[in-house]
Amino acid sequence: QRQLVESGGGLVQPGGSLRLSCTASGFALEYYAVGWFRQAPGKEREGVSTISGHGDATYYEDSVKGRFTTSKDNAKNTAYLQMNELMPEDTAVYYCAVEYGSSWYHRAPTFREYEYDVWGQGTQVTVSS
Repeated sequence: QRQLVESGGGLVQPGGSLRLSCTASGFALEYYAVGWFRQAPGKEREGVSTISGHGDATYYEDSVKGRFTTSKDNAKNTAYLQMNELMPEDTAVYYCAVEYGSSWYHRAPTFREYEYDVWGQGTQVTVSS
């Protein structure tokens, strides 16, 4: 059974940092691109960043460029989202999801949610003083 488990969320002050992890089980993460999404209260889910299967290509939503970095350690079957300079508007439940396909081994996909076929349960990130 393919599963994703996110961890690393929590409460942080504005300007602080968090690193989210997304650990896969039941499949080899190397052959999947990973997308990070978030959903704030009362808002639709939105894409944050994506990374190719090999880990050599990334894509970011404009509001997080320069602050967030996504990476993968395929040997550990884990993807990461390093979030720096956090702002209150980053408060949301963060999800990771995977998209299979040879097209995405060296290319980062965009945020078409219907293309992602396994999703994690989400982890809460709260940015507040």
